[in-house]
Amino acid sequence: MLRPWELNITINHHSGKAVYMQIADAIIAAVKSGKLRSGDALPGSRQLAAQLQLNRNTIVEALDVLLAEGWLESRERLGTFVAEDLPVIKAVKPEQHKPEKNKAAAPKPAVIFDDGQPDSRIAPINELARAYRQIFHRKGRWQMMGYSNETDDPAFRLAIVQMLNYRRGMRLNADDVFITRGSQMAMYLSAHCLLGKGDDVVIEHPGYKPAWQAFEQAGARLLPVGVDKEGLITEELKKYLRRYRSIRAVYITPHHQYPTTVTMSLQRRLELIALSNEYGFTIIEDDYDNEFHFGQRPVLPICSYENLENYIYVGTMSKIVAPALRIGYLASSRGFIGKVGQLRRIIDVQGDNIMEQAILQLVKEGEIKRHLKRATAVYKARRDLFDGLLREHLSGKVNFSRPEGGLAFWLEPNGRTNLVKLAETLQQHGIQVAHPERYSYGEPVNGLRLGYASLGEKQLEAGVKGIGRWL
Repeated sequence: MLRPWELNITINHHSGKAVYMQIADAIIAAVKSGKLRSGDALPGSRQLAAQLQLNRNTIVEALDVLLAEGWLESRERLGTFVAEDLPVIKAVKPEQHKPEKNKAAAPKPAVIFDDGQPDSRIAPINELARAYRQIFHRKGRWQMMGYSNETDDPAFRLAIVQMLNYRRGMRLNADDVFITRGSQMAMYLSAHCLLGKGDDVVIEHPGYKPAWQAFEQAGARLLPVGVDKEGLITEELKKYLRRYRSIRAVYITPHHQYPTTVTMSLQRRLELIALSNEYGFTIIEDDYDNEFHFGQRPVLPICSYENLENYIYVGTMSKIVAPALRIGYLASSRGFIGKVGQLRRIIDVQGDNIMEQAILQLVKEGEIKRHLKRATAVYKARRDLFDGLLREHLSGKVNFSRPEGGLAFWLEPNGRTNLVKLAETLQQHGIQVAHPERYSYGEPVNGLRLGYASLGEKQLEAGVKGIGRWL
């Protein structure tokens, strides 16, 4: 068994204490201080003798003392370990090393309504693992283990460009796209390359707090604008534009607004583009779940409009394959992509080249397309089931509209309800929902975002019944 760390034992040959007892006392002190814990493996007697430059018999004597006193235990063919049941240690407070017995760990909720995550159980994990192994061996371990450039693999970027051009109506070249480790990194890089102290960013309210945090960390001030059934309220945006000259960006989630799921109307989209071109602010479009729509025709991104001058488009592959897969991207002008590359080089030299190649292989094989078709059918069925459950068990208690895409519903209780208290009550009864504070700017909004895609039929039914019982 590998013992990776050396014991730091100092021997005083001029001391009156026997050397083997100095070793034994040093190990006991290490156990009492917490440097060594129950179950930790000790170095072998030969290894420790070589380290301390002592005769092995001296080490064996020390270990025999510790074994006899109960500090160590020997396991056949494995070695010597710190004992599980140690002699009473009075010098160390029990709570420093052991959890408090009076505080039981909170049980995991039986039903967890996330904010709209895909079901990782139906992800093409086996296909991805196969492609990953093939890429690793085909390219050669030595070829894949070195550094590449910060803009990542050109072939993978080209695949993203083709997807955006063919499926989302954009007009991009490979130099207009940048691959990141997830959409949050794309948001962070964009914020720090675009914004600075004294700049303002208009945000949707309610909205996506991790993006807000990226903007604030870059030094910008947030200006919240309300959302109605047509998306961002442009009349409120106009008031800000007339009042402030420091608005550098407007952050939106127009396809399925987070968290309300509404789709921005065509009139609002055209109005926002006109305002962007007139006032010179950049539209930051977070298209976090474009892949999942259940209508006849998907709504194209605002950044696909030819007359839009200043834009940053952010997307992710995590919703397509699995949340744990941290691959995102951003699209913008070639000059802005260059700035992003320079900043990325400081914090992260490159992405996951092998994983990108594996996903690229699945794209070329058509596996990603087949998975999206299967997943969309599954999610549509769950959406319809969830819609029926809400109508059956929450009728008269909440207002909602069945979304035409995305993986979550937005519920607004009839009348003012303390949703923070409701969330805490549900948690106590095994149902987890997101606190409204998670997507609120200031006072919590009167709404709940419930993701349905990652839950089975029984969980959805139990969750909705529970909400109806306590709402």
